[in-house]
Amino acid sequence: MAAKNGDKVKVHYKGTLSDGSVFDSSEGKEPLGFTLGGGQMIPGFEKGVLGMEKGEKKTITILCDEAYGPIAPEAMAEVPKSEFPPDFKPEIGQVLQLSDAQGNILAASVIKIYEDKITIDANHPLAGKDLTFELELAEIG
Repeated sequence: MAAKNGDKVKVHYKGTLSDGSVFDSSEGKEPLGFTLGGGQMIPGFEKGVLGMEKGEKKTITILCDEAYGPIAPEAMAEVPKSEFPPDFKPEIGQVLQLSDAQGNILAASVIKIYEDKITIDANHPLAGKDLTFELELAEIG
């Protein structure tokens, strides 16, 4: 029986970047469970699982447009240091929790530090990247 939209599935996976580095994996954990077609996963991941049979293994590559999208320049901003608490010591790669005008909480990484300002990036860390997944369909329920 092939997995179809509406099926609850469990998948073992290993996600790698183009340089071969692993960014996420279910190794040593329970398989990832979700409903196919439910929009819980990035589109390319769902498309990769669609049609698989229990026990089947395959490797897929998902282009950034079907993953976390391209890098959005509008998600980057330069913020004056004066807008941070006086004891704030920024570091490259540090993740900050910020709120937008509507009160939504956003995560943004510090990407550059200047004398009087900080450049932050609120893009998803995997935005602009093509992703490769080794998949094994563990269960269709």
